Amino acid sequence: MRFSGFLSSAVMVILFVGCFMAVPEVVTAKHGGGVTRHYKFSIRMKNITRLCRSKSIVTVNGKFPGPRVVAREGDRLVVKVVNHVPNNISIHWHGIRQLRSGWADGPAYITQCPIQTGQSYVYNFTITGQRGTLFWHAHFSWMRASVYGPLIILPRRNESYPFIKPHKEVPILFGEWFNADPEAVINQSLQTGAGPNVSDAYTLNGLPGPLYNCSGKDTYKLKVKPGKTYLLRLINAALNDELFFSIANHSVTVVEADASYVKPFVTDTLVIAPGQTINVLLKTKSPAPDAAFYMLARPYFTGMGTFDNTTVAGILEYENPKNPENAPLFKPSLPAINATNVVANFSNMFKSLATNKFPINVPQKVDKRFFFTIGLGTNPCPKNQTCQGPNGTKFAASMNNISFALPTTALLQSYFFSKNGVFTADFPDFPLHPFNYTGTPPNNTHVINGTTKVEVLPFNASVEVIMQDTSILGAESHPLHLHGYNFYVVGQGFGNFNPKNDPSKFNLVDPVERNTVGVPSGGWVAIRFQADNPGVWLMHCHFDVHLSWGLRMAWIVLDGKLPNQKLPPPPSDLPKC
Repeated sequence: MRFSGFLSSAVMVILFVGCFMAVPEVVTAKHGGGVTRHYKFSIRMKNITRLCRSKSIVTVNGKFPGPRVVAREGDRLVVKVVNHVPNNISIHWHGIRQLRSGWADGPAYITQCPIQTGQSYVYNFTITGQRGTLFWHAHFSWMRASVYGPLIILPRRNESYPFIKPHKEVPILFGEWFNADPEAVINQSLQTGAGPNVSDAYTLNGLPGPLYNCSGKDTYKLKVKPGKTYLLRLINAALNDELFFSIANHSVTVVEADASYVKPFVTDTLVIAPGQTINVLLKTKSPAPDAAFYMLARPYFTGMGTFDNTTVAGILEYENPKNPENAPLFKPSLPAINATNVVANFSNMFKSLATNKFPINVPQKVDKRFFFTIGLGTNPCPKNQTCQGPNGTKFAASMNNISFALPTTALLQSYFFSKNGVFTADFPDFPLHPFNYTGTPPNNTHVINGTTKVEVLPFNASVEVIMQDTSILGAESHPLHLHGYNFYVVGQGFGNFNPKNDPSKFNLVDPVERNTVGVPSGGWVAIRFQADNPGVWLMHCHFDVHLSWGLRMAWIVLDGKLPNQKLPPPPSDLPKC
């Protein structure tokens, strides 16, 4: 995609080696209130040792987790990705609105074909009206197990946070570590129909910590000064698990979710789903205590399958302790694994800041209403094969019982150039066969698969989507992520959504604005958004196992009438399938 306004004569190269930047950055002179920042991502294999096992993993620039990308609101990012590994890959800029730049969104076979071995692609987009913590990650198969990193958007120059200026800002990334190759794990699961083997450890900034065998030296330590305020930028990049997180003997103040400011609230335990980010303020104790403190995370899970029931630990250490040899190490108490009430109470604490400076724009009227069931299901076992899913079937997942099949060419290209036969515009607005969604599941749990069905929205339509969990193969929470948009979480509850009674309880005053929301286990969530961004936008569960099983769909948002309401043509280097 070509942009004007580059002043190439005023180029300076800045190499950040401190806390903010891990890759070379070229800053081109200003354009329309921001600057253009150039990065290069070299996709390379790197030998990494964790849990006393060494293996070669896919990385960006040889780093695990990957490098920090830092920009300001209004900046343009130009990231050249060069693929030097045998795997196909694409990079998604999770939470970026991508206003009229859908070609840069990144999900393979949705907005682009993957970048093949030896090929490159330049992601070119402007950060409009956003500031806070997001992240980038691979969006092809399970490649994001090791290909992810923080995307930090600072306020515009001379603008401040709507909270106390922190002494220091620290990204905290949660991930999952597999001793095996994650690609082999999901491929085996898709072949046998069974649930995939679970991860061997969770990681905090790439390190599993001392509660795992052979990992005492691989522990993230956050060293702090007494009486200071730290901004912790929490990012859940784990593949398949929501996490509880707590720091022993410390509470934090939540100030932001998914790069949107929220009304501050204090908590000692957080819940963060894959795809979500939360900014918190940590006020350290004064004087410095003669102790150290575990920072622990472990999963929240209510489903029927297996999961990684382990705990990752980092350590909060105060500088210059008086007696470091004998200082106690305190451990926080975390909720029970299946503490759905804790998750619900935490979720209900989030309200948008909704001030004059940071207003919200919740659709008060609705043009298009949708009701999507979210959950698991099965596929019949092929003839002459033994399957290891429920009752000899294969695990599947669906929305409105449609298990979405990725096409072999990118949906956005097919739509833009009016190619027929790639998708059909008949995704069901409501379940085809209503049932007691959170009650006794139906006898037939088979999904409809092999189809690429989309929903089509007129430009600027106001949209409401009710997402309803089902009890088929066990009720569980599903973190649903919408590409290309933020949405307002106007309501949530347990049991089956009641269209007569529940809408009257919706919060249309200060609902939280997010890009990823947990559909409650055995419950429902209601979201609203304005379809003001033309293109093709994926919506999917951010558990990669459910994504692989088909829990996804796509929206096509049509062009508007004005030139600035239309999607421009694709860039010349867009990857080909």
